[in-house]
Order: sequence, then C-alpha cells, then structure tokens
Amino acid sequence: MRPVFTPGGLVCHVLLVETGDGLLLVDSGFGLRCAAEPGRRIGGSRFLIRPVLRPAETALRRIDALGLDPGDVRDIVLTHFDADHTGGLADFPHARVHLTAAESDAARHPRTRNERYRYLPAQREHGPHLVEHHPEAGDAWRGFAAATEILPGVVLIALPGHTRGHAAVAVDAGDRWILHAGDAFYHRGMVDGTTPRSRLLAATEQMIAHDRSLVRANHGRLAELWATAGPGLTIVNAHDPELLRRAVAG
Repeated sequence: MRPVFTPGGLVCHVLLVETGDGLLLVDSGFGLRCAAEPGRRIGGSRFLIRPVLRPAETALRRIDALGLDPGDVRDIVLTHFDADHTGGLADFPHARVHLTAAESDAARHPRTRNERYRYLPAQREHGPHLVEHHPEAGDAWRGFAAATEILPGVVLIALPGHTRGHAAVAVDAGDRWILHAGDAFYHRGMVDGTTPRSRLLAATEQMIAHDRSLVRANHGRLAELWATAGPGLTIVNAHDPELLRRAVAG
C-alpha cells in the first residue's frame, strides 16, 4: 500500500500455517475480487491507503506458487474485518473464518458511522462460515487477560481499540511463538521506543480507531511485551515492512 507521506509504503501480509489438518491463514489480505472490483470491495478507503492490487500477490496465488493446494486452507483467523484483512476470504469459500464475537457483531450490525464506513457488505456476500469466539471468557496469555486457544497452538487474544472486536493471534511455531498483532499498532516505533514514527500513520490510526484510549493502552502493553520478549517470541503487525523483513530473515 502507498499512502502519501509514508516513505517505502506499507505491506499487507498474512501468515500461512501448516497444521495437522491442512492449512491455516491469519488474515486473508486483499483478494482476487478486490483487484477486479476495488470500489465495491474496498470502498473509499482505497484513496487513502492506495493499494497496489496485483492478483499474483494474493494469498490464493502465493499459496499455489509455493506448490501447496489453496483448497487445503481449512481455517482463516481474522484479526479484524477491515477490507485489507478480509478481501481474500471469497478466494477460500469453504474455510472456517474465526474471529471474536464482538468483531462479528460489528461487521454484521455496524452501530457507528465509523463501522458503517469500514465494513462493506460486499466482503460477506459469498456467505463466509463465521466461527465466533469469546476470548474474554478464556485465560490469560503473557499478561493479556482475555485469550483463548481456538485451535491447537493458535491463541486468539482480545485487543479491542482499532475496531470493536480487534484481536491479536499467537501461533506456536515450535521453536518460538509468533504474535501477529494485526492493526493494534501501525509502526514499530509505537512499541519499540526507538524508531521515528510517521505522523501521518499516527494520525490515521487515531482517526479511524473505534476507541482511541484502548489503542493507546494496547501500545503500552505491547511495548512492555516487546521489551521482555526474548528470542522465544516474534512480534509482527499487519503493515510494517521492516517487521516483516526481520521476521522473514528469521
């Protein structure tokens, strides 16, 4: 994505997990239908985020390029229901789509102007199989009070703020945990305390937040985790290209 005043742009990546029952995605990114119908599938936000919609970069095509069968994607775990995280759902119509019950309700029954703007009916017109979870009824995970293991080695952690039911997803990769924080923070400078922040990104994050005070609280909690993470935990978010580069480098 190429928002103005954002040098180097932003990524919009997903995680692909091989499980004992096939494949699992964390988020689905933009999909083939987004490239074909950006107005219906992404809406007015496309003029702000300015996505580069290449079919070859969709999760469906990348899975195929890896020599894997996209039909083996049994589960998709969403951090939230914004179009840049759900646009590829229609490419995997038989997958179970896991999300918090709060986010499912927000997407299906938007209450505020913000929610009516961000949740487009076109993202759900293929009738995805939504599986709702209640992390608030679960256990703690590394200091986060509301977490629940929804599949073996996959933990859904409630982090509302960016949206009503936003979540992070922790995946046990064997030698370490990977915490995909979604849009709980946009840029690593919001949690690592060292790198310069983009003023535009910070302003955009606050502008579209469902609850700004919760966004700031999430920054603080993730900053604490960042400082104590160690080699057994890798923290990524959805859009920071440097965090993605580091994660890929291993």
